[in-house]
Amino acid sequence: MRNILVIGLGKSTTYLLKYLLDKSQSENLHITIGDLNTEHAKKLVGQHKQVDIIQLDVFNEEHRKQAIQKADIVISMLPARFHIEVAKDCIAFNKNMVTASYISPEMQALDEEAKEKRLIFMNEIGVDPGIDHMSAMQVIDRIRAKGGKMILFESFTGGLVAPESDNNLWNYKFTWNPRNVVTAGQGGAAKFLQEGTYKYIPYNRLFRRTEFIDIEDYGRFEVYANRDSLKYQNVYGLNDIKTLYRGTIRRVGFSRAWNIFVALGMTDDGYTIDDSEHMSYRDFINSFLPYSPTDSVELKLRHQLKIDQDDIMWDKLLELDIFSSTKQVELKKATPAQILQKILMDSWTLDKEDRDMIVMYHKFGYELNGEKYQIDSSMVVLGENQTYTAMSKTVGLPVAIATLAILNGKIKTPGVQIPITKEVYTPILKELETYGIQFKEKDVPYFGYNPLNI
Repeated sequence: MRNILVIGLGKSTTYLLKYLLDKSQSENLHITIGDLNTEHAKKLVGQHKQVDIIQLDVFNEEHRKQAIQKADIVISMLPARFHIEVAKDCIAFNKNMVTASYISPEMQALDEEAKEKRLIFMNEIGVDPGIDHMSAMQVIDRIRAKGGKMILFESFTGGLVAPESDNNLWNYKFTWNPRNVVTAGQGGAAKFLQEGTYKYIPYNRLFRRTEFIDIEDYGRFEVYANRDSLKYQNVYGLNDIKTLYRGTIRRVGFSRAWNIFVALGMTDDGYTIDDSEHMSYRDFINSFLPYSPTDSVELKLRHQLKIDQDDIMWDKLLELDIFSSTKQVELKKATPAQILQKILMDSWTLDKEDRDMIVMYHKFGYELNGEKYQIDSSMVVLGENQTYTAMSKTVGLPVAIATLAILNGKIKTPGVQIPITKEVYTPILKELETYGIQFKEKDVPYFGYNPLNI
């Protein structure tokens, strides 16, 4: 039997495990699941004969090395910062490795050793990053193959709620790590290219510089810029491109309302608030507003941010119950971002029957024989339930398919890498289509950012 070790059993592993278990007999697989909490794994896999569940602390060097030595390939679904210890063991014991996380500098530093040992360290093979890489490169390579020159590339992804579960004024609920949502966009200005000019958006303006996109059958969305849209410019071979813009998708109106929290400083994660454990939600809001012996917290906030009483943004704030004097923060020495996250989780946690949704959208602009063309490509994936979510499907399936492709010798190129070559993306995208993960493409007139097309 071929032994696959899966380290870490988070929310994104349900489809990954289902795929491997479904293939276990036909592909002669034995799956070992290593996690600190074994109860969740037992619920997912039951009494499956070709599965072992072990309690594994990734910081226990002896146990970690023992588990990796027994495997033919290792899947690390740990938080990104913990991959490196697993990767070093994989180098030492000559094991291939797959993760869904961004390549860290420490991981990239293992590239030469991996190549020397003919090992494949596949990273960024989830949804974003992952499916975005593969689907983009498939179209870009196709354009180049017929002689086209890329002049525009935009790519946006969002984790949202399915339309039938979209029942609050924000049109949003947490479908992934809430902390990442609260702190999104911080750490430097967003940087991108538009019509040959470098553009920058500082954090305090990020959520007021949005653009609209339309997805067939799902309506209009808005996007805001990722921190560094140029990260993959060289990797994608887009060094001469005029427009390169990557961002995050939300429903229209989310960013304008979210900017209230940014403007007040409630998304700051750089300092702690004294006596936070004894604060009410109302106290927390008031701590960011000027003192007044007569004006209420509500009135001060409306005046400070110039929000009219009949503005939909005011209703959005009321819906979150942020002015409650009875709800307590109950977090000791918490940062503003941590307190805001707790408040939002009261309203934005998925209900038992809620379903999530992943939306991805690419825009490709290119020149061919003196003419300009554009391709719009979009993907929408809906979750089934709270266990088999769209997020776990779009993260877990590419990881599982890549793992099996490496085991079967279909992916052969060694080294620390991301899925941007035909060898990798062609078979994976083809198989993902059988699971309903596919893109709709349409040819549209090219306008770039100039509606007059001058």
